[in-house]
Amino acid sequence: MAMVGDFKAFIARGNVLDLAVGVIIGAAFGKIVSSLTDDIIMPVIGLLTGGIDFSSKFVALGTIPASYKGSLTDYAALKKAGVALLGYGSFLNAVINFLILAFVIFLIVRQANKLMPKPVPAPAGPTEVDLLTEIRDSLKAR
Repeated sequence: MAMVGDFKAFIARGNVLDLAVGVIIGAAFGKIVSSLTDDIIMPVIGLLTGGIDFSSKFVALGTIPASYKGSLTDYAALKKAGVALLGYGSFLNAVINFLILAFVIFLIVRQANKLMPKPVPAPAGPTEVDLLTEIRDSLKAR
């Protein structure tokens, strides 16, 4: 029973709840970034590069099963059929997703740091030389 009480105390801490909220918001934000990359940025890049669809760019590393009847250019279908594929287009999408997400997090942290109050430095006390001079003068005065 002590473990149940310890678990309740652990869950009730503010940090754990903040972390849970952060994970949920982060997952939702990740979906937004994926949509931004897949539905807006990559089509524009494809248009600029002559209509190339990067998500379907791959190199087949294995043989295609004789029973496969789908398109030889359908990355998802070939992957589902068990063909070994080097999906560099999908990897490129993931890298762009990461860079966008990292940049947005950088902007958020940068703005949050600007809003945080700057710590006031403690007033500087006397230096060692000042203290030693004071001790010397005090000993001379005796």
